[in-house]
Amino acid sequence: MSYTDDNGPMMTMDGKPLKRSLAIALRRQKVRALLLISPLLIFVLFTFLFPIASMLFRSVENDIVSEILPETVVALYSWDAESGELPDEIVYSAFAGDLQLAAKAKDHTRVGLRLNYEKSGMASLFKKTARQAKKWDLKADTSFKAKLIETHKGWADIAVWQTLKTHSSRYTTGYFLNSIDMRKTVSGPEFQPEDRQILVTLFKRTLIISLVITMSCILLSYPVAWLLANLPMRQANLLMILVLLPFWTSLLVRTSAWKVMLQQQGVINDLLVALGMIEETGRLALINNQLGTVIAMTHILLPFMILPMYSVMQSIPPTYLRAAKSLGATNWTAFWRIYFPQSVPGIGAGSILVFILSIGYYITPEIVGGNKGVFISNRIAYHIFQSMNWGLAAALGTILLVAVLILYWAYDKIVGIDNVKLGG
Repeated sequence: MSYTDDNGPMMTMDGKPLKRSLAIALRRQKVRALLLISPLLIFVLFTFLFPIASMLFRSVENDIVSEILPETVVALYSWDAESGELPDEIVYSAFAGDLQLAAKAKDHTRVGLRLNYEKSGMASLFKKTARQAKKWDLKADTSFKAKLIETHKGWADIAVWQTLKTHSSRYTTGYFLNSIDMRKTVSGPEFQPEDRQILVTLFKRTLIISLVITMSCILLSYPVAWLLANLPMRQANLLMILVLLPFWTSLLVRTSAWKVMLQQQGVINDLLVALGMIEETGRLALINNQLGTVIAMTHILLPFMILPMYSVMQSIPPTYLRAAKSLGATNWTAFWRIYFPQSVPGIGAGSILVFILSIGYYITPEIVGGNKGVFISNRIAYHIFQSMNWGLAAALGTILLVAVLILYWAYDKIVGIDNVKLGG
């Protein structure tokens, strides 16, 4: 209870201002709500936000050379990499000292591997030289330029020193340039040789095939969702079980099954030959290409399109169609002008879900796509697990993330994200 002081604000029974008591109660309520959702916030923070922040940082991080070869980096600063002449004795001497310390700490392989991403042969160059560098007397009055060149003729190649200087900064745009088939050089960004230009092609392939998969899912899912929404409850429940059945099977098992079915000696080709639709010698190539990727991924992602469509269609009153027909509309007119516009939010929700899932898929394109049906995600996995070029993998992932955000923004501007819903 509360009362009003004639000479002041409204007070509670214990003599405290009512406004202050309400503010304290509201603050306590907010704190309790925050404590309730704090486990979820911590989970999202460590499993979503931190990995993305780490990926963004790795895409520009480049401190290996500057940390392992600090004196060399300082000495190279005054060398004109475009002069066409090798560095002077000061640079070679600084490098000899850095390399000896790196060899003793076994860090020379790290810097060699990092530079090998930019120029082939750098890793072996560092390994061979480091074995000899451990024996050098750095205080001896000798020419380390001649000693290094004598140890390996690669140190007489100006391109080696240009690569070392170009990629000696602590932060770099080189990974992003590599992601678009370019490279960082002493004279500025340049395109990679034609035989190494593959990443832009993979980006285009990923986006195009993902759009094809999304359209295929729309065409196949719409009639199924319509049946689910309009069949009697018993039949609809049975059909829903069939739609959800793939979720009870491992993704790897389903993809492997498609590999068996799509082979030239597989089930589908055998069936077509048995029906006389194709000749024995004209079996279709349905695997290790883009067609195989589209078929397998359409099947896998179909439920993610059906469920949003069904949820929206279920909320459309059937009386609307009956009213349109009673006013003289044909079945097609009633569907196209009355039913379909109301189902568009479900199509939008399913399309966004399927498209975003498809551009990040890895297992299915890897198994059934071959060299012609793989996505950019397969290249990212290659750089993470095989080439160990995590910087390039992070840059590719960042570009993919930005592309998704741009498409999401464009969809919001054209269609309106508020029009996307899952029903109700």
